[in-house]
Amino acid sequence: MSGGLDSMLALKIMEENNVKAVPVCFKSFFFSSEQAEKSAKILGVKLRIVDIGKEHLKMVKNPKNGRGKGFNPCIDCHLLMIKIAGKIMKKEGFDFLVTGEVLGQRPMSQNFNTLQKIDKASGLLGLVVRPLSAKLLPITIPEEKGMINKLYSISGRSRAKQMELARKFKIKEYPSPGGGCILTDINYSTNLNKLLKTKPNFSDNDSNILKMGRVFWEKDILIIVARNEKECKELTKLRKRNDIALEPNNFSGPTVLVRQYKKSSREEMINLGMEYLLNYTKDNREDLIIKLLPSPKSL
Repeated sequence: MSGGLDSMLALKIMEENNVKAVPVCFKSFFFSSEQAEKSAKILGVKLRIVDIGKEHLKMVKNPKNGRGKGFNPCIDCHLLMIKIAGKIMKKEGFDFLVTGEVLGQRPMSQNFNTLQKIDKASGLLGLVVRPLSAKLLPITIPEEKGMINKLYSISGRSRAKQMELARKFKIKEYPSPGGGCILTDINYSTNLNKLLKTKPNFSDNDSNILKMGRVFWEKDILIIVARNEKECKELTKLRKRNDIALEPNNFSGPTVLVRQYKKSSREEMINLGMEYLLNYTKDNREDLIIKLLPSPKSL
């Protein structure tokens, strides 16, 4: 359950079929459970949240089925979630899986062949029900057994039929379309791609810090300039032992973090940090003092 309208409808369709469904949301370093939590509250259901951060990060670095327009490996991502959900299903005795996927809604990951490919690769062929498009897809085992019979034939990118179903099920509040995965963001994807080339074994800390502030690269040196007070605090929390973190001492300006991925001198890093900090302050007095924050004891 992503928390979007499609997944909300999938849950309501299961209710319509008198099937008891447990909504599961996966979260990682690149997408959160926030929207799913809101939607579960709207529907009055208890949401199970599963953190797949480590597995997802490993897959993002080397997807087998390519990427979308950004850094998003949607096919491998969906496959990973189906596999993990399948393990839960088998371990806890559930009968089948349900997703809110709509045939043809996303050309890369929700076309007919890809959906079949994902089900086969997961070892769950016939056990993944997509109730919004089920009448357009091969019959599943739960359908053959008569466990579910009220299904739909929605396809394409239009949301007209989904909105009609929302009215039918009296869902008055739901989010507008749009993924919550930052891997589809072009600016973030560009920086993450640079990070992968610079440091193939990058950590979750490295990927998280790229979400903060303005991002700059000077060859293999990363410079992050905070845009507001919240980001200033976050940058100081995310800094590692060998990072350089600078903040203004007697004037108004941003916190700046400098991180090296190849051997660079401490002096070079400090000078770069000072340069960027001064570029993003409106104060032009001559007595400006910049404070070097102490290195954290961990990380």
